Amino acid sequence: MISIVKTELYDSPSPLEWATIGNGILFTAQIPIDATGKVVEGGIEAQTRQTLDNLKHTLECAGADLSALTQVLIYVTDKSYLATVNRVYAEYISAPFPNRAALVIAGLARDEMLVEMVAYAVVNTDQKK
Repeated sequence: MISIVKTELYDSPSPLEWATIGNGILFTAQIPIDATGKVVEGGIEAQTRQTLDNLKHTLECAGADLSALTQVLIYVTDKSYLATVNRVYAEYISAPFPNRAALVIAGLARDEMLVEMVAYAVVNTDQKK
């Protein structure tokens, strides 16, 4: 059985939840959108920061923090973005680092999106909201 994490992030019109928990593992995918559901402007650095801010917020809503991450999958639309993503990622995530993969793909759900992150974390299900 899964439980839904109430994040107060933008209420997507797509059939999805921003985060769910099953067997003590949080599952989430985060994108660079603001509170109104718009993709943030400012290029890959701004979009990476927004995506990580959304991830941090989601973990906090589940009673955890970024140190609970066990795996992060990063999707970018251009290989040249990886240096910036790595730099910003290192400002948010510290050692011991979660397992991670970075994939360069042709595109994301919205044309203006340059990055998306899928993350897994261990959470205390007694503390989730």
